[in-house]
Amino acid sequence: MTALNDAINRRDALRLLGAAAAWTAVAPTPSAAQADIKAFNVHVDNKDLADLRRRLANTVWPPDATGKPWSMGTDLAYMRQLIAYWKDKYDWRAHEAALNRFDQYTTTIDGQKIHFIHQKSRHASAMPLLMTHGYPGTIWEMLPSVAALTDPPPHGGAATDSFHVIVPSLPGFGFSGEPLDGSTPDRIVEVWIGLMDKLGYRRFGAYGSDWGAGITTQLGTRFPDRLIGTAIPGAPPRTPREPQTPEERAYFEGVERFSAEETGYQYIQGTKPQSLAYGLTDSPAGVAAWVVEKLRAWSDCKGDVERRFSKDQILTLVSIYWHTRTIGTATRIYYATGRWRTPAGARPSQTQPQSTGRRVPQGYFDFPGIASRARPPKSLVDKVPDNVTLWSYHETGGHFPAIEEPRLLVEDLRAFFRPLRS
Repeated sequence: MTALNDAINRRDALRLLGAAAAWTAVAPTPSAAQADIKAFNVHVDNKDLADLRRRLANTVWPPDATGKPWSMGTDLAYMRQLIAYWKDKYDWRAHEAALNRFDQYTTTIDGQKIHFIHQKSRHASAMPLLMTHGYPGTIWEMLPSVAALTDPPPHGGAATDSFHVIVPSLPGFGFSGEPLDGSTPDRIVEVWIGLMDKLGYRRFGAYGSDWGAGITTQLGTRFPDRLIGTAIPGAPPRTPREPQTPEERAYFEGVERFSAEETGYQYIQGTKPQSLAYGLTDSPAGVAAWVVEKLRAWSDCKGDVERRFSKDQILTLVSIYWHTRTIGTATRIYYATGRWRTPAGARPSQTQPQSTGRRVPQGYFDFPGIASRARPPKSLVDKVPDNVTLWSYHETGGHFPAIEEPRLLVEDLRAFFRPLRS
């Protein structure tokens, strides 16, 4: 990891840390609201597993696409391999048991059923850390990082860097309930605050990727007195300007190509998610093809999805959607925002307002991200904001850092939050 601390004004950073107030490790404060938090275990009935195998055996395959494999979407030859493995070799019960090794719960906040993992650390110095996933990841993408965060000593860290980790499922995803009308990221921020209130955490840190990145940033800007710090993948915010170098021009050209070639899923999910839901909810091959195409396109896999994810990992994610029948409701977050149903010129700014009070310390963990979208050159960030106390830069890792590069992500989280603990 290379931390770009030279780009950060150290004096301003130290001043900011002082303004953040000392964080004292305390046990969560119990409340009467915790009474409706119920322990949860994942369990799929045998009859549902038998039905899945029947459907997999009876998959109706489309004609193969012409041209280069994957150029028109998920490759048929790969799908045949994946579905055969799912039917004959994948052991859901083993992965179900692995999921159940995490402490899981459900609760209801303002009418919204929320599923979450609450993995407490055994160390007295643990800081609460709220981790928010995105699409299509579910809680699945965060789980490989949890053990090293809650119990650092067996994973190359110090007990003083420990966290109590909270990983909620977004409304409509996995084991959470169907999203209520208006379940936008703005509203989810408020639900997350309600969740942390129920758990008794007055102040906490936050990390998120994809949709979770926007939610995490909003937590810091809207509730600065509650947040110890926020961290997301990517580079710090920059002031928009025209490109000035060949590298910068190439980046913006790549963004335009990505917008033209890789955002079709956004428009169908953002305008007619229910039409899509019928096919994906009824066909395990359909939901697998829809999800695996994004895992390949968005990860740092160099075109071979299994360089980053094993078949078992892929099928555990797909199985979460299949067994909960939530691939359709998960896509509704795109519809709820209204962005893809509004003419481009009339869309509201996506920039969140900054709080007029304390500015929450921010960390940016700069992974290569989605290869087809191109990585923004460092030169585009003319001035690092004063409240950015860590900007790390990595040479590996795509859109899912917590599962692609858990060691790097954990190191970044430890480094970012370490000075905010004292």
